[in-house]
Amino acid sequence: MPTIVFGPQTCGSLPEGAGREWLVADGRGGYAMGTVAGLRTRRYHALLVVAGDRPAARRVGLVALDPVVELPSGGQVRLATHEWVSGAVSPAGHVHLERFDLTDGLPRWRWRLGDVVVERELAMVPGRAALGIVHRLLAGGPVRLRLEALCTWRDAHGERYGDGPLPTVPTADGVELAGAYRLAGPGWRPAGTWYRGAFLREEAARGLPASEDLWYAGQFVAELLPGEQLPVLAWAPADADRPPPGPSIVAAARSRAAGLTRGAADDTEAQLQLAADAFVIEGPDVVAGYPWFGAWSRDTMVSFEGLFLTTGRAAEGATLLRRYAATVDEGMLANTDTEYNTVDATLWFVHAVDAYVRATGDTGLGVELLPVLERIREAHEHGTRHGIRVDPADSLLTQGAPGYALTWMDARVHGVPVTARRGKPVEVNALWVNALRVLAELRERAGRDGRDGAVLLAQAGRAAQAFRRRYPVPDGGGGLFDVLDPADAAVRPNQLLAYRLPYGPLRGEPVPAGLDALVTPLGLRSLAPDEPGYRGRHRGGPVPRDEAYHQGTVWPWLIGAYVEARRAAGQPTDGLLAGLVAHLRDYGVGSVSETADGDPPHAATGCPFQAWSVAELLRVRGMLLRI
Repeated sequence: MPTIVFGPQTCGSLPEGAGREWLVADGRGGYAMGTVAGLRTRRYHALLVVAGDRPAARRVGLVALDPVVELPSGGQVRLATHEWVSGAVSPAGHVHLERFDLTDGLPRWRWRLGDVVVERELAMVPGRAALGIVHRLLAGGPVRLRLEALCTWRDAHGERYGDGPLPTVPTADGVELAGAYRLAGPGWRPAGTWYRGAFLREEAARGLPASEDLWYAGQFVAELLPGEQLPVLAWAPADADRPPPGPSIVAAARSRAAGLTRGAADDTEAQLQLAADAFVIEGPDVVAGYPWFGAWSRDTMVSFEGLFLTTGRAAEGATLLRRYAATVDEGMLANTDTEYNTVDATLWFVHAVDAYVRATGDTGLGVELLPVLERIREAHEHGTRHGIRVDPADSLLTQGAPGYALTWMDARVHGVPVTARRGKPVEVNALWVNALRVLAELRERAGRDGRDGAVLLAQAGRAAQAFRRRYPVPDGGGGLFDVLDPADAAVRPNQLLAYRLPYGPLRGEPVPAGLDALVTPLGLRSLAPDEPGYRGRHRGGPVPRDEAYHQGTVWPWLIGAYVEARRAAGQPTDGLLAGLVAHLRDYGVGSVSETADGDPPHAATGCPFQAWSVAELLRVRGMLLRI
């Protein structure tokens, strides 16, 4: 039973408790999310966020269900914390928060008011936009408990202001809102007014609109004795079948968590397995990060081993690979439903197919997808979109087009790439050499090696030889150029794939000592601190954040390549994951963030819950545990 516990000093205090966030996903791309302290700091924080036809097309419904306790001695205490544009933090219910824990991946709060102890826990129904939230009186009382429903219905990336009543329709035990979702529970009392000027401090820090209005729809009320509870349901669409009772939803979620973590080597691995589960949605597909990202093929394929193979979800992984294979056009994998704008996602897909075959022994899927892989090779050899083609002079891949950033370092400001890397990026060609060898191996397994197989192996050999000849920086301490043609010797982590991939051209060779400057407790910097253009803080509005995104910002997902590359070369790996394991208690509790500042103390930034960060930590930690 993986459990992360915070006491009153770290869960109820501000800003500590407000800087730690929890997430419960619904398996469709929707979620419930908030802070440990209960202070709502993002526009994305809500109890019912509903996914649309795409995971990123989410809408916010039930924002909060604020508990108010009427004490036996008289008076009342609000166990909720909101911040308002006026500057007030009211009511300051966080001071009563005695404990927060994340157990089985589910959040639970406990408030103490003298002898009165109130507990809240919640869970979602897998595969449905449906929430069960349960409040219990553990001690003291009797008390009257009121749960005030603050609502909206808007795009998750925007705001809504009081422009007329939110449409409501009374039901037998609650209310339907905006024709989109329902709330149900005992003792419903309708209201109907706007609470204006809710302030969102994280949006302000990100340079985005930082206030909105919330619709007070009404309250659920119950008289409770110790041991009694007040359960509430929220679900969408409004006309969908009623979910099971709230306590049943919570119990089922705990039982499911036990099944997901059965066989975990320790509690940390179990917690990472639960974190990984949040990103796998129906399809199957992968949400790149919560709360604002959707599904991107690059993130999906980088995450594939950790999310599907390390966690025992190989059958789902096979279905995902088939589905993504169907998107290949002109030899390229779709990055989103309609965009073909990456040079590396397709090559990561080839690697994912190989990883699946290696892990499962299911050669059949590799043979089934072989025609797709061969079309990929042919398109890359002869040329496809955005200047992606094999250079016949050295058998290496080149790429680039005006206005595009085709590698994973893809940030743009006002349409101009920050880190364009046009030419021959080092990791792209490590992936290319790896892909050629994977294709040759699969052809052999399919009994189709023959003359074409020999030609393919020769092509792979020429590319690998050219890589080993051209990429080392003269007098560069063993480091590699980050890009060739034109040459760029900036010290970046991309070269690690040459040492990490199974058929990487430098697999087994020592990782250059010059890369040590990139290593931090939370992953690797995207640029060494002494390089021109280094940005040590990933903060501020959209422009400064995008300018720093790949110019020094730390990326936890890169730890996977670094650890595996060192392990393959017999270099020490002790202690390299300790910082990220400790990070499970910070920022996105129980998960791993997207990014962190390049400068100490390397405070986390970006998405609090990021798929490839979790996947790579889970993958390489499991690799080290099972040596």
